[in-house]
Amino acid sequence: MTLVPLTGWDIFSSCLPHQYHYVADPMNWTEAQTHCREIYMDLATIENTEEINKFLNTVSSFGLSSNVWIGLYTKINWRWSDGYTGTGAEYRNWKYESQHVYSAHEFCVKVAKDGTWWVDNCYAKRFFICYRGTQLNPEFVGVKVAMSWSSAQSYCRKNFIDLAIVRNQNENQAVANVVPVGYLAWVGLFRDPDFYWSDGSSFSFTYWYSGSNPLGSMRVACGVAALQSSGTWKFLPCETRLPFVCYSVPVSRQAVKLKIKLEDSSVDLNDPAVKADMLKKLQDWLKEKGIRVTLKWREEPDGKVFQKENKTEL
Repeated sequence: MTLVPLTGWDIFSSCLPHQYHYVADPMNWTEAQTHCREIYMDLATIENTEEINKFLNTVSSFGLSSNVWIGLYTKINWRWSDGYTGTGAEYRNWKYESQHVYSAHEFCVKVAKDGTWWVDNCYAKRFFICYRGTQLNPEFVGVKVAMSWSSAQSYCRKNFIDLAIVRNQNENQAVANVVPVGYLAWVGLFRDPDFYWSDGSSFSFTYWYSGSNPLGSMRVACGVAALQSSGTWKFLPCETRLPFVCYSVPVSRQAVKLKIKLEDSSVDLNDPAVKADMLKKLQDWLKEKGIRVTLKWREEPDGKVFQKENKTEL
């Protein structure tokens, strides 16, 4: 069958201003998500300054000054620039036992002269450490030219093998030996900026907390609005039990007609299984386009959704 313009379903649009709802019962992030989805729409999504203000107005009426869950979460997957995943790939020597970040934009790793590791903004220009030889028998080379992490990566790949991989204490000491005194230098460890909203909204607007945010060895961290810091966002272990904020939207209903051209005349469009399959495919297609709607077939008085189109021959 061929789907022709969306012109006989009902659309319940969620592309409308968010309404926020504070829930005082402490839950972990997953429990809070489930509660919001059952009672409202989802955990709070915040996509612009206007929504920040609405969110803060909602929680301020409760006199709160703590952390509350919102729908934000991040995946923390540290990787080596050259793709190494073998023995020692998980070795780390963070400056603090619990890895700290001071900005949500810190995705690349630098090493100090004492061999300790720090996370930094990948756009910062720093000296860097490349390696030559092989992954299993690397020789480390310090480059005293300040570059961003990605530029340093390109330079190492062009002139050596890649940015340095560090798999054990001996290699870490060898890297530290070529870090210039008084400087920190890029190595090949990084992570992608994987930020997500629980409801699947695209992530673009940010409102980050500017203080220290320990991430430890978490693989997934969940977002809170730090109300003691103007509601700015940071990450905590998802198992933490906290109050939370959900959101809902006013429902806008719109009926749209859908014409379908059948290539197989034996298909019964009013068959419940056929209707369910079409509805799922249409819902998935709209979701891929970033359109958050709920679809529902509208039945005619005879109980059918689809009617044959009568063509009058002249």
